[in-house]
Amino acid sequence: MTTPFDEDPAPRPRTGWVASLRASFLTGIVVIAPVGLTVWLIWTVIGWVDGVVWPFVPNSYQPEQLLNRFLGNEGPTDPNWIRVNVRGVGVIVFLLFTLLVGWIAKGLIGRSMVRFAESLVDRVPVVRSIYSGVKQIAETVFNQEDRSFEKACLIQYPRKGVWAIGFVSTTAKGEIAVRAETSGKLMSVFVPTTPNPTSGFLLFFPEEDVIELDMTVEQAAKLVISAGLVYPNGQDPTKPPKH
Repeated sequence: MTTPFDEDPAPRPRTGWVASLRASFLTGIVVIAPVGLTVWLIWTVIGWVDGVVWPFVPNSYQPEQLLNRFLGNEGPTDPNWIRVNVRGVGVIVFLLFTLLVGWIAKGLIGRSMVRFAESLVDRVPVVRSIYSGVKQIAETVFNQEDRSFEKACLIQYPRKGVWAIGFVSTTAKGEIAVRAETSGKLMSVFVPTTPNPTSGFLLFFPEEDVIELDMTVEQAAKLVISAGLVYPNGQDPTKPPKH
């Protein structure tokens, strides 16, 4: 029971309409931003590919020329001339051309042509260095045979007591495995940097020092890119990751 002489209780904080609008706006940003950025990135990449591909396509085979030729329009000065800018057709042309080149390169004649072209490139000093470097990068990125990371792991790096996420690529072989002073297997581990996981360090650890994780390589990559903000099981990181 209260009396007129009792002190007023502490006022409860009220959520005003400004705070409610702010919360709704931030929620909308969280929903819209990933979708918008994804659409923008895809749209930009498609436009860039179109801009690179179309200059190599003869003008008579451009979509605008084909459409107006089909409709019977004589030229751009024709009042019925229809101007079109079909975005994405260049990507389709690029994919078809790439498939054709790959199909030819897999054959005997194609392999001979590639070897002949590479022999010509090897005779040019500067071009030879650029071509060999780009070729090695392309083979590493796009060749999926024995190139993908096997497991995500936890290692102590750069010193004992400091833990880092790594990716097990393979078991060390050759001179590395022979000359390393270890009694067991030696694991090749790639330790990525944050927030750019394409750069990092190649380290060799004894097998007993590598702790394999249950999370997938993709989940571990998200954890590295987000600087530890996005865990495989965001609702309850203590539980096993959801695959």
